[in-house]
Amino acid sequence: MSKKVVLGFSGGLDTTFCVKHFEEKGYEVHSIIVNTGGFNNDELQKIETHAYTLGVKTHTTVNAVKGYYDKIIKYLIFGNVLKNNTYPLSVSAERLSQALHIAEHAKKLNADAVAHGSTGAGNDQVRFDMIFNIMIPGVEIITPIRDLKLSREEEITYLKSKGVEMNFDKAVYSINKGLWGTSVGGKETLNSKGLLPEEAWPTQVTESGSREVKLHFIKGELFEVDDKIFNHPTEAIQYLQTLAGPYGIGRDIHVGDTIIGIKGRVGFEAAAPMVILKAHHALEKHILTKWQLNWKDTLAQFYGNWLHEGQILDPVMRDIEAYLENSQQQVTGDAFVLLKPYHFQIIGIESKYDLMSSKFGKYGEMNTGFTGEDVRGFSKIFGNQTVIYTKVKESNE
Repeated sequence: MSKKVVLGFSGGLDTTFCVKHFEEKGYEVHSIIVNTGGFNNDELQKIETHAYTLGVKTHTTVNAVKGYYDKIIKYLIFGNVLKNNTYPLSVSAERLSQALHIAEHAKKLNADAVAHGSTGAGNDQVRFDMIFNIMIPGVEIITPIRDLKLSREEEITYLKSKGVEMNFDKAVYSINKGLWGTSVGGKETLNSKGLLPEEAWPTQVTESGSREVKLHFIKGELFEVDDKIFNHPTEAIQYLQTLAGPYGIGRDIHVGDTIIGIKGRVGFEAAAPMVILKAHHALEKHILTKWQLNWKDTLAQFYGNWLHEGQILDPVMRDIEAYLENSQQQVTGDAFVLLKPYHFQIIGIESKYDLMSSKFGKYGEMNTGFTGEDVRGFSKIFGNQTVIYTKVKESNE
């Protein structure tokens, strides 16, 4: 009986090679694609047809968009997570969602092996391997592209020898699209200097002038855009992307430390994620207390870094998620954003939970909750230990 291998399949060159390679080795191949917002129905159908044409035993398409949000993106928003203060974890977060579903599928099929098309040069190999080791211990992990160290030309030659017909032309820019942003890689990102040209960006700038949008959050989650109500935040994210994307908002180049120790540089466009994160943060600054904000920033930075490195299954992540979720109980209200070509501005917020209330005083003007004498006494006590320290230090010098 042939051994079963579950293959994470995108339909590109590398995973196409994997199918024919496993077929040659006598494996029964079960391909799976996990859609985290990067494919439409026509694209998914073409990938399925391609998989069966190659000879897979079964092909499975998983719509993971809502689950991806509920289990990962929601907490990135609650934490206002930007890797290195720049990158909204567009690709790294979705790879974890994909790995989790692939592992579940391998478990369901009682597969002998699981495979992915990662090379030996990036983060994804670690993310996939680690999750597979945790979720399906004992199931062999096979990575033909990494293990055989094949060049692109060698893969193409092999596939042509197997009679595979597909577009072998390499795109000038590598594009990875998902719900939480799109990565863009090209020759300009291979070095420490260089900007991506206009034509490299998947979403072209077609809007001019400015436009104000209103985002309504309920307990930290986006459910309305310009009074248009959505059943699930994923729908609001996708709608906001259609509004903000054509302004060229959310374009940048991220420089970061990879899990394997080297630094990498990649372009990305994430109009909706960047607008949502900044609008949500503005709302929080009005609603949360000083120490809520302080500790949330500390925990969220760790959460984002640990997620980026594939550690989604570490139980500490559930602990931090519980804190983040609890912090959102009063984060309800509207944030107003002005969209302009290539940038945006937060105009302000409106919320019944706004702590910047004139009932308690106005900053720099008049306070109604305390008197000048209260401040005089408070200031004396608040600095008391430093006064003592200074006196003791001076008396011993």
